[in-house]
Amino acid sequence: MKLWDKGTTVNKKIEDFTIGRDREMDVELAPFDILGTMAHITMLQKVGLLTSEELEQLLPELKRLYQVTQNEGFVIEEGVEDVHSQVEMLLTAALGDVGKKVHSGRSRNDQVLLDLKLYARHRIQQVTEGVADLFSALQKRSEAHKNDLMPGYTHLQVAMPSSFGLWFGAYAESLVDDMHLLLAAYRIVNQNPLGAAAGYGSSFPLDRQETTRLLGFDEMSYNVVYAQMGRGKMERSVAMAMASVAATVSKLAMDACLYMSQNFNFISLPDELTTGSSIMPHKKNPDVFELIRAKCNKLQALPQQIMMITSNLPSGYFRDLQITKEVFIPAFDELISCIELTTFAIEKMTVKQDLMKNPLYKLAFSVEEVNARVLAGVPFREAYKQVGQEIEKGQFEVPADLNHTHEGSLGNLCNQQIKHKMTHIMEQFAFEKMQKAIQNLLT
Repeated sequence: MKLWDKGTTVNKKIEDFTIGRDREMDVELAPFDILGTMAHITMLQKVGLLTSEELEQLLPELKRLYQVTQNEGFVIEEGVEDVHSQVEMLLTAALGDVGKKVHSGRSRNDQVLLDLKLYARHRIQQVTEGVADLFSALQKRSEAHKNDLMPGYTHLQVAMPSSFGLWFGAYAESLVDDMHLLLAAYRIVNQNPLGAAAGYGSSFPLDRQETTRLLGFDEMSYNVVYAQMGRGKMERSVAMAMASVAATVSKLAMDACLYMSQNFNFISLPDELTTGSSIMPHKKNPDVFELIRAKCNKLQALPQQIMMITSNLPSGYFRDLQITKEVFIPAFDELISCIELTTFAIEKMTVKQDLMKNPLYKLAFSVEEVNARVLAGVPFREAYKQVGQEIEKGQFEVPADLNHTHEGSLGNLCNQQIKHKMTHIMEQFAFEKMQKAIQNLLT
């Protein structure tokens, strides 16, 4: 079944090539296509394009189909082009000609725009929930290990004293900035394109404010040409935010791989989180972090993939846009799984204590000694020279204690302030509005 079928036959090779993986991807969009249809026909009844009796027939059947999608029983049948065709076909099979009326005032162009925005909105919520869990795990470990020192590095050379509290806490605060980007992307997503039709509006008296309200959008994409131009731009914006999260997680995974090696031996994972070698019986490999690193590095290429598909398209709809689904939709599962596995590993990780008592890290305390002499009245450049000469002669001694008090330093991690920043950003998503609107549609 094709919604555009006028009785002509398309060559099978052309049909297979143009449909591609669309049916596979569209199964993911099915619940959102149904929700969009429910909002659309409710609006059609309000403006007089459906009767109350027709709406009362259609809504229960759409709610039933929605439940099918939740139970993983929804399929797009062979010969059916996409999710829009499948839903309309099922409605028509169940209800007769009234099922053919749900497309009035719509095009598949604004349907898929809507489906993708509803889908992205839902998946962004899942990403933020995963990030919040990882953030909490990192902050918990930061507090627990704020007094456990570790060497800090520049150029991969021992530099100055750090701590596991600082290390865990750094990645927690990195996630805060990632959430700024995800919030910006969410605001781009959370605008209603329905009513743009093929990109030029409709002569029907559609009430776009009504569908905006029914679907819990913050506002609409007003200009119908821009609404269509937003296809690809929305996906790229979300991909950039996802890539930012992925970059944080990838860097953390790289650190973990490094710190688990015997040459560092800063952290370890339980045996159940490691893998072995088929030839070396002693091996306990950090495969989980290596795969997280690789998957997150791949996700950082996602914005570029979408950009290359869409960058030279003029305004209006083009079939090229179909391909964005193939890279955009699977990316959410991949990122969410990486976040969840990182959280699990962080919670199970063991930190080695008393690391800085190793003479290998003795010179990491040189700046502490320089600063102590400056505080005692020695000019900085002179203190630097004195300590440097003592190091060269093998006479340097580690100072008795550390005294870091400024915000964000060893002795003042500011975890509560960082938590406040994250809470403030999370509150701005206001997912409750979206959830309430969807619940109202379904009940």
